Amino acid sequence: MAVSTKTLRKLALALPGVEEGTSYGTPAYRVRKKLIARLWEDDETLVLATTWDERAELCEAAPEVFYFTDHYENYEYVLVRLPEVARKTLEALLESAWRRHASKKQLAERAGG
Repeated sequence: MAVSTKTLRKLALALPGVEEGTSYGTPAYRVRKKLIARLWEDDETLVLATTWDERAELCEAAPEVFYFTDHYENYEYVLVRLPEVARKTLEALLESAWRRHASKKQLAERAGG
């Protein structure tokens, strides 16, 4: 069930236009210069771009996997415990974050056309 940082990297970089870099000294993933995800220093917590509604739903449905701290209260990000999240769930959430910032061309590329 756990997602490794290697798997996270593979999933993020499979999305068109995603670039790997760093944020606060840890691996980060961006599309069109917009942050979609970054690791915390513990290599087990992922900061993931989301929406207010999606964050509320995730935290309510699976608080053992999804949460946020006071720091992120006013930002559209959710914290994800990589040892607890299912790969398919993370893959879908990464794509959702990516879709909010991807260009029309990147969206078309992902759709296969």
